[in-house]
Amino acid sequence: MTDFVHPALIFIFGALPIPFLKGSIRKAYLLLIPALAILAVLMMQPGSYGAAQFIGQELLIAKVDKLSIVFATVFTIMALIGMVYALHLTRAGEHVAAFVYVGSALGVVFAGDYMTLFLFWEGMAFASAYLVFAQGGRQAIAAGFRYLMVHITGGVVLLGGVILYGLSTGSLLFGPIAGGMGVGAYLILAGFMLNAAVPPLNAWLTDAYPEATVTGAVFMSAFTTKTAVYVLARAFPGTELLVWLGTAMALYGVIYAVLENDCRRLLAYHIVSQVGYMVAGVGIGTEMAVNGATSHAFAHILYKALLFMGAGAVIYVTGRRKLTELGGLYKTMPLTVALYMVGAFAISAFPFFSGFVTKSMVVAAAGQDHRALVVLALTMASSGTFLHTGLKLPYYMFFGTDRKLEAREPPRNMLVAMGMAAVLCIAIGVFPQPLYALLPHPVDFEPYTGVHITESLGILMFTALGFVLFLRALDPENTISIDTDWFYRKGARHFMWLAEKPLARYEKAVSDVSETAVLPILHGTARAGLRIDLNGVDAVVNGIARSILRGGGALRKLQTGVVTHYALAMIVGVIAAIAVFAVVWR
Repeated sequence: MTDFVHPALIFIFGALPIPFLKGSIRKAYLLLIPALAILAVLMMQPGSYGAAQFIGQELLIAKVDKLSIVFATVFTIMALIGMVYALHLTRAGEHVAAFVYVGSALGVVFAGDYMTLFLFWEGMAFASAYLVFAQGGRQAIAAGFRYLMVHITGGVVLLGGVILYGLSTGSLLFGPIAGGMGVGAYLILAGFMLNAAVPPLNAWLTDAYPEATVTGAVFMSAFTTKTAVYVLARAFPGTELLVWLGTAMALYGVIYAVLENDCRRLLAYHIVSQVGYMVAGVGIGTEMAVNGATSHAFAHILYKALLFMGAGAVIYVTGRRKLTELGGLYKTMPLTVALYMVGAFAISAFPFFSGFVTKSMVVAAAGQDHRALVVLALTMASSGTFLHTGLKLPYYMFFGTDRKLEAREPPRNMLVAMGMAAVLCIAIGVFPQPLYALLPHPVDFEPYTGVHITESLGILMFTALGFVLFLRALDPENTISIDTDWFYRKGARHFMWLAEKPLARYEKAVSDVSETAVLPILHGTARAGLRIDLNGVDAVVNGIARSILRGGGALRKLQTGVVTHYALAMIVGVIAAIAVFAVVWR
């Protein structure tokens, strides 16, 4: 049996038959493909696969090691959970886009060279954009176009960096950046950071994710930013800049979540915050830090998907997504509330939930590296995460003021998917060793110590007390928070105004002057040139031609065909040549 079957191809080629399948056959097929991909990941062996030569460069379609296997494992598991959540959909388009999206993410994870990585990278952008467009409506379409333009721009930056890096190093193989940070390396880093939603390159995430379809947002929460974490861990471990950018991200997302009224936009800001832990861990670069970033990415994919599934279930049954319009749903959606709270406890790093055994590894690595400020900032961000995702959002969405909304539990497949994610969140928290065994470096970390449990519970309980005391101050308001997307939104409007008003008027003025003054002169000059050509140049050329023709006619008359005539002509010619020579010599 082969050592490697590319799971990306399983999903991408597996997407082709979906539009032609119907009913139960399609549902079974949608679950079969992720199951086959999980099996392919479990059976693969470390090594390099698909080596080739292209335009003088060595390409490597797939490189398998522990880092790629751990990301591929959670990606395929999440694909299965996401497909269970989306089984009730009748439109094939979202399923096809989701398969291509997952397949492209897996292609990036196993890419052994930058060209392969770039092709799958762009595949992710276009496939995920469809999940926003599929929602329909003016807001979703506008957000989808902005999302696509931002990611195309990031792709161009990445491609420019790849070309410059390849020219400087002579190799396009994907691995740790060697030989210092040149222009190409910085461009590659910028392209990766855009997908990681590192501020100020983060607004595409919080702009697009709330506008995606209910099921599409679940997939988007799991893959794009975590794929970016993977490539950063692969290419830029130990980059000091990432430590401070990641720390800033952790706080940035929490602060902006305070302002949010849209439940999915609030959760999107917490993606920014949680990815900040991972980016900081990659930047610290020690074995424990990289293990922490990787394990936290694994746990985050599951609990963040669970949170988006819970919020999506509420949107699905009520049609509402603003906290000011929600409340009192615990009576009609008790299972959704319970499953959502599992994700909330996991993201808040409660003991015996997945976040507790992964997030704390990053914080511990920062402490071992003597980065007290980073430890403090990440701890504060953890408290803010519990405040908003674990307390504020569920309180106002499920409890709070009863809005008398007609609601019910979502379809059974959605509950099953949420249950699968919830079980994994608890299982990882209670039994972290199987996850630790997958990590790229040996793990020497024990999360369940008395000090760690006491500190964590103290922070969480103090946060809960603050929530109770300042509950009224946290009441959501029906406002829109301004993020860095304001610059390109306003910038685009100003550019269009510049193009439609001053530049268009200038172009019209130049065109008018050209038509009224320049073109008549050019036309007159052209007519004069035509007359000169016809009456002058053509007359001379035609006269010469006629003279040549007459000369040719005379010569034809001299060609009598009599040998004596030709001999006489030769003698006359020789005598004439001698006479000319004699005159010239004298």
